[in-house]
Amino acid sequence: MINVDKKVDERVWKKGDQPDLTTLLSTQPVVLRGIANDWPLVKAARAGNAAFLSQLDTYYSGEPIVVYEGNDAADNRVFYNEDMSGFNFTPVQIDFPSFCKRLEKQKKLLYMGSTMVDRWFPHFRQENIMNLEGIDPLVSLWLGNQSRIAAHCDFPQNLAIVVAGKRRFTLFPPDQQKNLYIGPLDFTPAGQAISLVDFHSPDLTRFPRFPEALKHAYVAELEPGDGIVIPSMWWHHVEGLSQINGLVNYWWRTSPAYLGNPTLALKHAILSIAQLPEEQKQAWRHQFSQYVFNDREQTCSHIPDSKRGITGQIDELKARQLRAELLNKLNR
Repeated sequence: MINVDKKVDERVWKKGDQPDLTTLLSTQPVVLRGIANDWPLVKAARAGNAAFLSQLDTYYSGEPIVVYEGNDAADNRVFYNEDMSGFNFTPVQIDFPSFCKRLEKQKKLLYMGSTMVDRWFPHFRQENIMNLEGIDPLVSLWLGNQSRIAAHCDFPQNLAIVVAGKRRFTLFPPDQQKNLYIGPLDFTPAGQAISLVDFHSPDLTRFPRFPEALKHAYVAELEPGDGIVIPSMWWHHVEGLSQINGLVNYWWRTSPAYLGNPTLALKHAILSIAQLPEEQKQAWRHQFSQYVFNDREQTCSHIPDSKRGITGQIDELKARQLRAELLNKLNR
């Protein structure tokens, strides 16, 4: 692993502390040491892998889960195959106790990613409580051996909590995307576009700007009970350092759901703008700058409030009307 000198800001959690919105909505990564120290699952993890897996099994619904099994014993990344015609893992459906038995022994990649807690481990949240006042998150469980998850970014704000093993997070601000050499947007190992750089052995001939990304990177190593706030759209590479590594994360968006997913807007812009002649593309750059990226009040101050339409404040009704108009035109 490449050494990174910058450390993430830390807050040491004390018994009785509650997460505050300022911390949870931070635009910089923040490590929360000991935020989940009182969780029964974390206490079980400190007693050993067997105790951790046994405790987790008490929350299990019994429904089969999907896990990733590596095709190459020498590569524990969740990644593409050699010619990028597919991936270097095979999805396998399995019951959780069988998965646990294999996880304790297997060296080849074995990984359960983004598994919804409320569906597969419905009793987890009754015992392992995280009070996020005013936030209604999607809660997911991630469990595997010494897996490596390529750098990627997520639109939602993220609170990730290590519940077993030790994990290393390497984080990059959004403006370093160009130096991370991102792969395809529409053909990805797990839904999000990923960096093609192997952080353990970077090919600097193929990826010469990667050292520049590292100058802006932050690193944090977390143990059971520790959490980290990963701000929206920050790139993060996650590596399991122990034989068994578990993580629970809370995802939520900071804008109303009716405003839609920006990724869809990006894909539509690629469809309709990316292949225009250069002069037209530059003209549309000005349009986006004015209506999307500039201050909305400044952009529309010359238009009466009642006549601003979608260039003004968008409420749920306007969002529905705009979505209906777009769907109607896209389906022609």
